Amino acid sequence: MDEPEEQTARAARKAANGTGRRAARAAAAWTVQVHDSPQAIAAQDWDALLDASPRPSPFMRHEWFAALHDSGCTTADTGWSPLFLSVADEGGVQAVCPLYAKTHSYGEYVFDWAWADAYERAGQPYYPKLLCASPFTPVPGSRLLARSPQARDALLSAMEQLARQAGWSSAHLLFMDDEDRAAAQQRGWLMRGNVQFHWENRQADSGQPYAGFAQMLAALQREKRKKIQQERRRVQESGVVVTAHEGHEIDAGLWDFFHACYTRTYREHGSRPYLNRAFFERVGRTMAANWLMFVATLDGQRVAASLIGVDRGSGAAYGRYWGAQRHVPLLHFELCYYAPLQWCIAQGLQRFEGGAQGEHKMARGLLPVRTWSAHWLAHPGFAQAVADHLERESTGVSHYVDELREHNPFKSTHVDEGN
Repeated sequence: MDEPEEQTARAARKAANGTGRRAARAAAAWTVQVHDSPQAIAAQDWDALLDASPRPSPFMRHEWFAALHDSGCTTADTGWSPLFLSVADEGGVQAVCPLYAKTHSYGEYVFDWAWADAYERAGQPYYPKLLCASPFTPVPGSRLLARSPQARDALLSAMEQLARQAGWSSAHLLFMDDEDRAAAQQRGWLMRGNVQFHWENRQADSGQPYAGFAQMLAALQREKRKKIQQERRRVQESGVVVTAHEGHEIDAGLWDFFHACYTRTYREHGSRPYLNRAFFERVGRTMAANWLMFVATLDGQRVAASLIGVDRGSGAAYGRYWGAQRHVPLLHFELCYYAPLQWCIAQGLQRFEGGAQGEHKMARGLLPVRTWSAHWLAHPGFAQAVADHLERESTGVSHYVDELREHNPFKSTHVDEGN
């Protein structure tokens, strides 16, 4: 007998076949296909569309999704049944996007558990649902990789049709860029705002990059500057030595150590790690240029590590994972913020994205930025209820951002207004 996850995957593929045919008839120029593996779409087609997108990131590369799939991190067994979409015409592939049938809401960083509970209380199944996102990765960027607005719209239309035909509750588009947001909004999808904290390598007065970490500190308010200096001094006085390793400098031993730290962090919080050693081995080999690892050593022993995503093409770095085998006070701030920011300044990178949540990041020079997700719900009554909720939530988020901006850590106005 099929396991429930495999039943979901089979139902999705059956519905997908019909979706492709109907979409092709509805718009003769397009052929829409649904694929049960990222490898079913040619890497060169995928990455060419990504490179031409408004906001590319390493976490939307074809190899990223292939590594997640082949390592078993995003499969039907883990509640991530792949249903990747492609849109083509006589000229070739015109649009692609990652898409999963989800049987839970873990690893998304946009929380809809309350919606799922409301569905269940009403006797309606919320899962499976459709999700267009980069798994386990709250990094904003392009999600609907398309050569034209029409091709982008075809992806959204295909998601709606697939959900309807499979009898699923909803479709969701997470951490998208402005073009994706506009396209979804035009189709009536519900918009949901959230807040992250990003740092920009830009002086408030001149707009020029910082000449060094000391110059950035000098731009902060006195109490913030002193706090950072004290925290860094305490780590140094503890005897910790921090080293940076980029690309192929991160050897198998370092990956083993990092994975042990990463796993321990999840388990200390009572959670199961999303990513396994096979995944890190794969991306360490095939995406080496996109990784930077900071390793802390104390008394000749490695004690902690952080992993930073790097995209030199767009001038961005992304704080992603951290873990420790031994507690050292304030070491988290050194490995996850201070050392990465100092490295970004030295390397001339333009921004550092600190990831989801964490008001404490403002005291380290990261500022609030709005992020967006889009949601389509099949049931009209639930869609209206969620729309009403999101309207109230949006007001609260706006007030929250205003409050955060009143506590700008820099001496003068230095806040990214976002969108």
